[in-house]
Amino acid sequence: MSRPDTFVPPPGTRAYALRTARGEFAVVDAPVAEGAEAKGVVLLLPGFTGSKEDFNPLHVPLAERGYRTVAVDGRGQFESDGPDADESAYLQAELAADVLAQAAALGEPVHLLGHSFGGQVARAAVLLDRAPFRSLTLMASGPARISESQQERVRLLRDALAVMTMAQVWDAMRQMDAPEQTGAPEPGDAPDVLEDMRRRWMGTKPAQLLAAGRQLCAEPDRVAELAAAALPFHVVSGAYDDTWPVPLLDDMAVRLGARRTIVDGTEHSPNTERPLETARALADFWDRTDLAGEAGAAR
Repeated sequence: MSRPDTFVPPPGTRAYALRTARGEFAVVDAPVAEGAEAKGVVLLLPGFTGSKEDFNPLHVPLAERGYRTVAVDGRGQFESDGPDADESAYLQAELAADVLAQAAALGEPVHLLGHSFGGQVARAAVLLDRAPFRSLTLMASGPARISESQQERVRLLRDALAVMTMAQVWDAMRQMDAPEQTGAPEPGDAPDVLEDMRRRWMGTKPAQLLAAGRQLCAEPDRVAELAAAALPFHVVSGAYDDTWPVPLLDDMAVRLGARRTIVDGTEHSPNTERPLETARALADFWDRTDLAGEAGAAR
């Protein structure tokens, strides 16, 4: 969903395969900036058709605030392996278990952030086991299924994947005013970004796209169940979002008792549209979460 300006990891970051009990996952890992006080680790989950590169603009400003950030390609996304045709490997419970394994491999409780579809996976991981997480941030990720207009776009993509190769679908998307939901290129994208986006598209497994699309179109409302997990919650979005309308996200935040941030001038991807403002809001939330935890421990 997000469109990073560059797929090149920022200076100081490291791209590698994170080894876990459930296999290896491609990550971009950004350490705390030199001279900054280390405050914690953040695990970042990308959305539908996205990848770890969607968080590239956040790494440096969050490192300067004292947070190590680890952005991951989920199973079957871009540079993380997975089966081509077996959709059962991408059931939500499987992806949630992957997130728990990733958190365990990082060696300490993490702040968890999921963008869009990644938010649904993050929620499922917390509901499976909240213990590895210090907080949960849902970025442009709503309480249940996506909007009717976006469901139609996902159905079109699923129909295309049923009869066309990934390369043919990419070429078809190039000919359209591509909806953001498909992650297709736009006319103004630079040639090198277009090539990287094509490489990401071709690296993503068809079964992952099909399974994720089905989940997006059928996800039930689990907000009450999530609220009972009693983690610190943060709901972040742009000022406009066609995937989950902003009033729906406002209501979800109230139901969760969550901190609510709207990043002005952005839509579905504040992480790439206004990264500095987004990073500031994220770090402010985590700072206050950690202070509240310390105060509670002292009582």
